[in-house]
Amino acid sequence: MKKILVIEDEPEMRRNITALLRFNDYQPIAAENGLDGVEAARREKPDLILCDVMMPKMDGFGVLQALQKDDSLARIPFIFLTAKGEKDDLRDGMNLGADDYLTKPVANAELIQAIETRLRRSEQHGKREFTPDFSSFEPLLKLGLTPRAAETLLWLAQGKTNSDIATILGITESTVKKHVQEIFEKVGVETRGAATVRALELLNASSS
Repeated sequence: MKKILVIEDEPEMRRNITALLRFNDYQPIAAENGLDGVEAARREKPDLILCDVMMPKMDGFGVLQALQKDDSLARIPFIFLTAKGEKDDLRDGMNLGADDYLTKPVANAELIQAIETRLRRSEQHGKREFTPDFSSFEPLLKLGLTPRAAETLLWLAQGKTNSDIATILGITESTVKKHVQEIFEKVGVETRGAATVRALELLNASSS
């Protein structure tokens, strides 16, 4: 039974989602704020995380950043639950590594479909054995990227944050974000995770 961590500060919303998950044969784990959510993620190692954006103690972006710093948690599929007014703020969250977002109130069928899709993709990625060669960004030029964007993707695929990449390449975070946007457009993806998978496919040493 797949474990789903629900990080949501609104009691009724939290109860409704956990009840829906149980009905669909998932094992829900509930946390009422971001700090408790991070602790639960470390303790339970869930198969997927549903996380509200605006919460006390630690917001959703803080939760995601904390998880991304932990190698054992960084690849867990992560879906934001957001109010309509927060939708425009989600670009940063997606750049941090979130896989998807759903606008509250979300229909039950839409929520379950999103969970199933992300779990399926996670399983597919987990079955792939990558032995990537990170010594050069040149294989990534096949994606039609500029050399600088290819360099950015090389480091993105190694789990580096925008801040890390800016320091490594000696450019501003704003410039890194522009390169990330170019990567999304050229590769035809919407998340860092999807871009990473595409990069790993090209950098896979065993296929060379």
